[in-house]
Amino acid sequence: MNQDQLRQALNELNGERDAHFALAGMHESASVLTIPKAMLIPEETDKLVKVTDGKSVFIIEAERIAYIRIGL
Repeated sequence: MNQDQLRQALNELNGERDAHFALAGMHESASVLTIPKAMLIPEETDKLVKVTDGKSVFIIEAERIAYIRIGL
């Protein structure tokens, strides 16, 4: 998955759904990142994929994503 594909997949995050990211190449205890009420930050000049929960900003590296689960 590249950054454009990741951004497209996360496009429906609008602050009403939780997102769970399974990260490849991480220790098992750190292999899942959960972001409650996740919202995709619009693309900025740095071109990084950023997601926020309103309290923190998470930079998501597309190459490390094994899968994403988006809650309903």
